Amino acid sequence: MRLTHYSLILLFSLLSACSTTEKTQILKKPHINQQKKIKNKVFTAAQLYKNARAKRGADKIQLLYLAREKALIEKNWPMLESICNTLISSQSSDNVQNILYIALSQYHQNQYPHALALLSELNDKLNSPVHYYWHQVITGNIYAKQALTFQAIPYYFRASEIAQKHEIDANELNQKLWSELTKLSSLTLEQFNTGSGIQQGWINLALYSQLYIGDPVSLHSAMNNWQKRYPRHPASFALPDKMKSLMAIEPYRLTKLAVLLPETGKNARIGEAVKNGILAASEISNQAEIHYINSIESIDKINEQINIIQPDFIIGPLLKSNIDKVKQSEMLVNYPTIFLNSNSQKNNSLEHYYFALSPEHELTQAINHFVAKDFKKPLLLVPKNKSGERLVASFTQQWQQYSKTQPEIGFYADKKDMQKQVKKLLEVDESQKRINKVKLFFREKVKSDTRSRRDIDVIYLIGDAVQTRLLKPYFDVNISTFSAKIPMYASSKSHSLQVDKTDKRDLAGLYFTEIPWMLPQGHTQPALRAQFDKLWPQQGDLQQRLFAMGYDAVKLIPQLKQLSTLSGKSIQGLTGLLSINEQRQIHRQLQWARYYQKSIKVLSLKEVKPTPLFLQPPETID
Repeated sequence: MRLTHYSLILLFSLLSACSTTEKTQILKKPHINQQKKIKNKVFTAAQLYKNARAKRGADKIQLLYLAREKALIEKNWPMLESICNTLISSQSSDNVQNILYIALSQYHQNQYPHALALLSELNDKLNSPVHYYWHQVITGNIYAKQALTFQAIPYYFRASEIAQKHEIDANELNQKLWSELTKLSSLTLEQFNTGSGIQQGWINLALYSQLYIGDPVSLHSAMNNWQKRYPRHPASFALPDKMKSLMAIEPYRLTKLAVLLPETGKNARIGEAVKNGILAASEISNQAEIHYINSIESIDKINEQINIIQPDFIIGPLLKSNIDKVKQSEMLVNYPTIFLNSNSQKNNSLEHYYFALSPEHELTQAINHFVAKDFKKPLLLVPKNKSGERLVASFTQQWQQYSKTQPEIGFYADKKDMQKQVKKLLEVDESQKRINKVKLFFREKVKSDTRSRRDIDVIYLIGDAVQTRLLKPYFDVNISTFSAKIPMYASSKSHSLQVDKTDKRDLAGLYFTEIPWMLPQGHTQPALRAQFDKLWPQQGDLQQRLFAMGYDAVKLIPQLKQLSTLSGKSIQGLTGLLSINEQRQIHRQLQWARYYQKSIKVLSLKEVKPTPLFLQPPETID
């Protein structure tokens, strides 16, 4: 949070007292002899600090206070920290205030563990309401900086309550608290809908905003009811502009939709699959006339067609190369657009959105579930190719933000290599070597079983449906009977409606993520699924996923502004639970499912956003 000079001075103001009906006294600021200031000369914090160190006694303390105030104005955080440390060593009377300033300085210098340690030391020393207020604000800021909104919110609530009780200026806190609340889903908001009237007021305001955004009349009515229910709530005074902005949001209105997809060439088939999804969504909604443009055409031809059509909205292109082509030409700069792939360049437009069926979303979900289950040592087995290497790098990079334990990684080159890699990773081959050595000492037959390593507590497979059907049985037979069963997980690549028409027993017990459209009990459009299966009974898995993507792209259009304004808001789509982050990327949360002997069942598995290593208590670090 950026703190203004006024707020920072208020932070530990020694000039005035915070008050309720009963006056709460705050320590008075030491008197600084104004006659000793040098007239007509402006000193920096560093100069004042240097002068102070040359003084002794009261003169030194007075100059240190001046230097501290100047460092706050300059936002010179290293200097502020040095000054406060000197004041502490000089046995100044306001050590709590100085320690809070040091914690603030360390927060701004990204020294979060040190700042948290200092704040923790002050827990039983916060006798001033102002000190307690800023203790909670700084702590909340540290967690919010790590995108740990769920952990930050309770600190902000306590700060808001103490500010209301003691009439502390909390405008910047209110702005920050509201910003964090908009990142939470309605389900998570409901978990906080308890406690004080201040807390419940904030939560209900956020819930109303999610529910009625895009419907100005209903939102205005809900806001009026909220104000009657929570008179004098801090949000009433802090957020009028925010509420006006929310009420001013109107969804995109479609009369003409332009769609850029490959219609010829080697990618025509996947373009056709997306087109079918777009048509299905348009027929159900009857939203607009649709104009299709072949994305492999030249830039000039595409630009000419767009100028003729003058669309309200554009979907596509699908391929990254075509996205880069149209982005470089800037032909779409003035058109709201959903690009059907990830962005390889910085997104500078507030009306350009990126929708990709990215496997990285599934890795994040898997990690969040592994953390919730307290798994310590994951094993990954992936194909030896560029895609496999990219996914392993992504998983490892995320995992090591939260754990010191290295994940075990294995790459398989082909089918023949799979069993060899499984035995190597589980160290079954080493166990067999030891058994063979023992057998050399005995003439009679020795009964033996290999043993697998015991530190691996979860296995994650990345491979297509055929590869996964080969890999899982290899693990089943090579995990020692003396060991507990190791749970196995896989990405959506492991699941195929075509391959699953055969027996599922080889995959029994395997957990995996998948888009709802591809699961028998996962989707919310049974009539659409039945119609799809009737029209395209032989469609491959990729085409089915792209159909769902095209369908969701159309369904997202009237929700885009609302979703991008409140990142915690989401809608259910065929490709998952959809939300939009600050980079205008459409994020998918997939459905969990599990293979049984003859069926697949949809599950709800717990997921927790992990706490970074440097914020974890020492005893919880692996």
